[in-house]
Amino acid sequence: MNIAHIAIWVKDLEGMKQFYSDYFNAKAGEKYHNPKKNFSSYFLRFDSGCRLELMHRPEIMEESNNNQLGLTHFAVSVGSKEMVDALTQTLKEKGYVVVGEPRTTGDGYYESVVLDPEGNSIEITI
Repeated sequence: MNIAHIAIWVKDLEGMKQFYSDYFNAKAGEKYHNPKKNFSSYFLRFDSGCRLELMHRPEIMEESNNNQLGLTHFAVSVGSKEMVDALTQTLKEKGYVVVGEPRTTGDGYYESVVLDPEGNSIEITI
């Protein structure tokens, strides 16, 4: 078994698609739109691993509380410490929030933690 995809609700569907395409080399499939449900989404795929589904419905209200039960972050492997450092620095220079500078964690992972434009936590790992 493997995880097929992770889905997140977003306010700005096009902006979030662009963020993940620009900085994480995600490839977006065709936009799906269901006018009856007022729902739109993109599936983003990466070179390997699970996909990310970005979903939008204007009726979905924002709840900003990162200390809640449920999905707290997802991790994207970039291949090397140098890539973790470089991507983290690029995102910082572009004005994105870095909540955890690159470091080796107590359990041996080398990672940083950044927030996407809507506040979702992304661990950038080797």
